[in-house]
Amino acid sequence: MKQENEKQEVSQKERIVMRVSANSLAGNVLLSAFKFAAGILAHSGAMISDAVHSASDVFSTIVVMIGFHMSEKASDEDHQYGHERLECVAAILLAAVLCVTGIGIGISGMGKIIGLGDSALLIPGRLALVAAAVSIIVKEGMYWYTRAAAKKINSAALMADAWHHRSDALSSIGSLVGILGAQLGYPVCDPIASVVIAVFVVKAAIDIFRDAVGKMTDRACGKETIEAIMDVVGDVEGVYGIDKLQTRLFGSKIYVDVEIAADGQLMLIEAHKIAENVHDEIEKNFGDVKHCMVHVNPYIE
Repeated sequence: MKQENEKQEVSQKERIVMRVSANSLAGNVLLSAFKFAAGILAHSGAMISDAVHSASDVFSTIVVMIGFHMSEKASDEDHQYGHERLECVAAILLAAVLCVTGIGIGISGMGKIIGLGDSALLIPGRLALVAAAVSIIVKEGMYWYTRAAAKKINSAALMADAWHHRSDALSSIGSLVGILGAQLGYPVCDPIASVVIAVFVVKAAIDIFRDAVGKMTDRACGKETIEAIMDVVGDVEGVYGIDKLQTRLFGSKIYVDVEIAADGQLMLIEAHKIAENVHDEIEKNFGDVKHCMVHVNPYIE
């Protein structure tokens, strides 16, 4: 029954990821084409660069789809604990793309600040402003849409993709400020905004990278989760105390090892029943727990 429930849960998660990712792909392709055309027609280099940034989101979404699909593969002889960590690999790849994108934006902005030439003084048309505004609205909406799905299924790769959408929205804000500044007679606004945005984009990439690496190196769950597990275990009949509790993150899943204290005079079958109840209560109350090991120690006053 448990294996059947896990299969249904995996199938539901994969449907969510594929649906969200497919919508992201379609949105990014259309938005990139619109911004590229607007950049050419309005003579806006900033908008053309923004279009290229949006196009990079197409790659990131494809990585998410492949990474999540591979992470949900069933256990096999060579990977007896499953493939969940492959999703973290996808998140790391996305963090790298995000970091490179942020550095590229920063270098481009600094280059324009240091050597602002005549070509940078071209005043873009109003169409570029419209494209920037549309991009901000669309990409911010895609960020919240993807973020909600990522939180619902606890997906690191999908959360990384959400932040990639946010970075594109920030980039479009920079484009909007720069284009508006150029039209008001201050062309240097564009590169200054780009450098500021680059800092936020790189920071987001670092946060995503640290989270993914933490999940790949058996980082423990947060304090609140550990305390909640202890409360559940302590409420099980026959448990006199908790001698030890260890947790580790395995991709988007949680592994739990707990040592409980029980009456030392109990028969083996009775002690085993208490351990079984603890195991079942943990998995029932914490849906992200993939595996739980319970060891029973005799209670010592």
